[in-house]
Amino acid sequence: MEIDTNIVITPEVDELSSGVRLDKYLAACAKELSRSQIQRLIEQGMVSCDDNLVTDNAYKVKIGDAFQIEIPPPEEPEPIAENIPLDVVFEDDDLIVVNKPAGMTVHPAPGAYHQTLVNALLFHCQGNLSGVGGVKRPGIVHRIDKDTSGLLVVAKNDFTHRGLAEQFAAHSIERTYHAVVYGIPNPLSGRIEGNIGRSRFDRKKMAVLQSGGKHAVTNYKTLKVCSTAAALVQCNLETGRTHQIRVHLSSIGCSLIGDKLYVKSGKTSISGIPVETKEFINHFPRQALHAKSLGFVHPRLNKFMQFDSSYPEDFSSLLQILHLI
Repeated sequence: MEIDTNIVITPEVDELSSGVRLDKYLAACAKELSRSQIQRLIEQGMVSCDDNLVTDNAYKVKIGDAFQIEIPPPEEPEPIAENIPLDVVFEDDDLIVVNKPAGMTVHPAPGAYHQTLVNALLFHCQGNLSGVGGVKRPGIVHRIDKDTSGLLVVAKNDFTHRGLAEQFAAHSIERTYHAVVYGIPNPLSGRIEGNIGRSRFDRKKMAVLQSGGKHAVTNYKTLKVCSTAAALVQCNLETGRTHQIRVHLSSIGCSLIGDKLYVKSGKTSISGIPVETKEFINHFPRQALHAKSLGFVHPRLNKFMQFDSSYPEDFSSLLQILHLI
């Protein structure tokens, strides 16, 4: 076995090891890692063979296979409280609902250990957040992407965290997103159902998979269209997978405007709108996605609560230039 900084390269599989489960084989090769660590790395897209990602722990290794394991750097210390302004929509002793701006990461992660929502919440709530999510994610029950704006609910205690988590697990949380996409969905409304998992070709991306992955369902409705160039689409989630809306809408040929990760080559070659409008939307700096409303049963009050948020300025400007509002 060869070790190069944070990369582990295994020997080629021999006849004796052929047919062994991938996680078992890698655990035998990389003895400094436990089997559970190996399994997490596989699921996170950190293992490849011949430049192709292998994300199935049960994959049977073959003679001649050689695997590369990318080991993430050590975790940073616990997040610290930072005095960052928050747009608080609702707050009581049990939970807080915030309107997250685009550009803010929800919790500390490699490359973003400061200026996150967790840092801001630790200061605002004076450390009174649920510990269920661990020291890196206190109070965090669900997430939205860094460049997605909109509503999140955060638990201040373990009782509330468990109550909210149960609702997310049961898919009873009401979550409505608004997205601005290239093209017009066909049909104008529908249900997208397709398992989502780590792309086997690019570990930074998620993809709709023919096998494996996790069950994912997005219900969508086109609210307004701009010529044949773009549309404002409402999405309601039955499940909450990483990049779900971005992946599902892209799978039907309607990638989000501004989404640098999932916009297909040539998709921005649109017609039927003025040149200045085309330039504006093709240089929109983030995926045009906003978590518009959020509804749940308050765990302690046993009362259904629903919240709505206004569009941020950049999202509104995009809608205006496309005459979608």
